[in-house]
Amino acid sequence: MSQESHSQLAIHSPEAGGGDELLQRKQVSRRTRIATIVVLVLLALGGARTVVSRMQNASALESDSRAQAQLYVKTTAVRRAGAAQTLALPGTLQGFMQAPVAARSGGYLRRWTKDIGARVGKGELLAEIETPELDQQLSQAMAARQQMAASLELARTTAERWEALRKRDAVSQQELDERRSGFVQAKANLAAADANVERLRQLQAFKRVTAPFAGVITRRNVDVGDLIDGSGKPLFLLAQTDPLRVYVNLPQAYSQLVRTGQPAVVTQAELRGRSFQGQVVRTAASIDSASRTMQVEIALPNRDGALLPGAFVQVSLALAPSQAMAIPANALLFRGEGAKVAIVDAAGVIRLQTVRLGRNYGETVEIAEGLAGNEKLVLNPSDSLADGDKVKVAEGPAMQAAPAQAAKAAP
Repeated sequence: MSQESHSQLAIHSPEAGGGDELLQRKQVSRRTRIATIVVLVLLALGGARTVVSRMQNASALESDSRAQAQLYVKTTAVRRAGAAQTLALPGTLQGFMQAPVAARSGGYLRRWTKDIGARVGKGELLAEIETPELDQQLSQAMAARQQMAASLELARTTAERWEALRKRDAVSQQELDERRSGFVQAKANLAAADANVERLRQLQAFKRVTAPFAGVITRRNVDVGDLIDGSGKPLFLLAQTDPLRVYVNLPQAYSQLVRTGQPAVVTQAELRGRSFQGQVVRTAASIDSASRTMQVEIALPNRDGALLPGAFVQVSLALAPSQAMAIPANALLFRGEGAKVAIVDAAGVIRLQTVRLGRNYGETVEIAEGLAGNEKLVLNPSDSLADGDKVKVAEGPAMQAAPAQAAKAAP
């Protein structure tokens, strides 16, 4: 082949420098192949890492799903509520005797002698009232009484004269009877006048308002110059503060457990560290149909005056010990069929058991029927818990139902 032909086919002879160009082409081709291989390896490694990560995530998700599907519960054991119980009830202090002091006479208040907080004795003067109208009525009544007395004296002497005339047969028996009747009427009129005078004198005595019993003035509603109309508006409120009374409403479930003479402990939140010993003095002996409670009265000594009438207090009454079974209140489930508990058997399977409740002590509740005493109960059971659910008891300290020492009831 001629050199011209070679030129047309783009074939260069080594003498023309074609060897260097061919070598460069080979180097570029080799570098391209290496770069391609590196990229493929990196892609392969990235794909493998993604696959492995997804497999790990799927495994973790499956493990978490299994863990979340497993129900963990805390349990408690049924115990006997053998210890003595204490029932705490709210109450309000009242004076042993407490009465509004009103005026019987009408007029204007002249002066008052005692103000709020003053301690007074029985019969001590509290206020004086001016009664000009009543004074005039008394004067008029006394004058009318004198008239009646004069009329009586005239009727008496007249009857005596007619008695003498009748003995001489100077007047008829009819006329004598009329004079006797006039004398009797005059005596009756004088008695009525005396009664009216006494009534007005009694009203006049009410010008002096006195304390009906020894106590403390807790309220004064009038001032000098006020009109007193005798309508019964109280001028003062008087309370006897030693002893005090406390009235509490005992729920029907405990009405058979409290007796007259039973001790009671009274505490007040503002008097921390102090307790006051009282005694049940009487009960209503009947249940209020509206609230299903029985009213109980407690007498409370208050010699130092630390307790004030009207204060809110807590009254603790000791109840007789009970041998019934007790469980925590947060172990109960309330369904349409009634109160239930969730029992966990040895295999970790839930069984819902209907129970009948007894006394409610706040943190614990007595169970009258439904439990044998050796069950394990779920604490804080969820509403979705059902018979046959598989659960696992959570590890941790034992949760046991200690008998409550204080029961609380609503007002």
